[in-house]
Amino acid sequence: MSLLVVGLSHRSAPVSVLEHAAIAPEARGKLLQDTVSAEPAAEAAVLSTCNRIELYADVDKFHAGVAELSTLLARHSGAGLDELTPYLYVHYEDRAVHHLFSVACGLDSMVVGEGQILGQIKDALAVAQEQHTAGRLLNDLFQQALRVGKRAHSETGIDKAGQSLVTFGLEQLAGDSDVAEWARGKRALVIGAGSMSSLAATTLVRAGVSELAVANRTVERAERLTRILTEPGSAGALNGLTARAVAMTAVQSELALADVVVSCTGATGLVLTGEAIETAAETRAARIAAGDGYAGTAGGSGSAVAPELALLDLAMPRDIDAVAHRADGVRLVDIESLADASADAPMAADVDRVRGIVSDEVAAFGAAQRAAHITPTVVALRTMAADVVASEIARLDGRLPDLDDKERAEITQTVRRVVDKLLHAPTVRVKQLASEPGGAGYADALRELFDLDPQTVAAVSRADTRADGPHTARERA
Repeated sequence: MSLLVVGLSHRSAPVSVLEHAAIAPEARGKLLQDTVSAEPAAEAAVLSTCNRIELYADVDKFHAGVAELSTLLARHSGAGLDELTPYLYVHYEDRAVHHLFSVACGLDSMVVGEGQILGQIKDALAVAQEQHTAGRLLNDLFQQALRVGKRAHSETGIDKAGQSLVTFGLEQLAGDSDVAEWARGKRALVIGAGSMSSLAATTLVRAGVSELAVANRTVERAERLTRILTEPGSAGALNGLTARAVAMTAVQSELALADVVVSCTGATGLVLTGEAIETAAETRAARIAAGDGYAGTAGGSGSAVAPELALLDLAMPRDIDAVAHRADGVRLVDIESLADASADAPMAADVDRVRGIVSDEVAAFGAAQRAAHITPTVVALRTMAADVVASEIARLDGRLPDLDDKERAEITQTVRRVVDKLLHAPTVRVKQLASEPGGAGYADALRELFDLDPQTVAAVSRADTRADGPHTARERA
């Protein structure tokens, strides 16, 4: 079996295609089940974020695997296969490992070095484990990817090469100003209460917004987020933040009161239409012109603010109608504009160091996987040797029935030591050779030389896999 990944991302596909191909969270379990039910795949995991959709599988046939995974992505995303095919990329074996490790380190992110992808990889593994579609290979792969990502962030300055998507988006809205300076005293509306929206709310609060409204379909989740942001000792409490949770039905009225809006929901349609934004912008402009001091002022102090309504859309598919940027007094930053902006962002020198870490870790992972591949054969060989020793001791008992227990034990121990010493050097060496590139054939050679029963080797492999099943792997994560 071999690792295969088929996917598309902001690097390979336009935002419009990514939007159409987005897979809803509730649909990912069915995609995984259908993948492992397909003939070429034995394991499966899906990594789905706002700017990438990737299906990982352990397959026994490359071409059949590519065809099946591509078809499954198209079927479950709702996009036609003809629409997806020009933008799909394929990585196989070591290249697939290299790709995931690079993703985990933030090298393949829209904003280089962003750390949110680690949480998304962890979620992808958790879903695969819950669906029981992650076996030894994908458990090992995704857990190692998490370790590699953490290593890259702890040993290098890759974080300085770019910011999280939220921070980068707010920086685009702030323009030449510092985000904290730009956000201070503003009224913010965050739509959604998931991980990305929560991060946006936290970032805005730390930047010094004076008021925050959180809108979510489940108001209880929004209330929980506002409580966290205003609990004693928090940045919100220290800054005198006023925070409230509102229902999605109140978004239109809240929009007219806000200075900055961040939206990231799982909705399949628009949350804010162009008409709604234009109406809100007109209402804001009228109130600002009337000098009522409502916009961007803490407690209506009347301090001057820019009349611009700043919108940040981090959802995929998009939450905010793209025509919003045409409205007077509105600035919209979305996934597409972030992709354009990040293409010109400077790369940190530490990126090269991270690439070196990735290369080293890919080599180590490959060596470990190849060594693990020969382990069942080595175990089967030692089992056969133990059976030979037991058989010969039994034959000795028949020929020398008068041996006392001490003599029998000494003879048995001596024979076992001889066998262990004879097997030690070749088994250690074969594991070393098998861990090197092209070493997969040593397991076959060992089976042939010692005439090992393939069924015995397979039984060892199955037992080993069961011992390292999803529950055990989850505990190690």
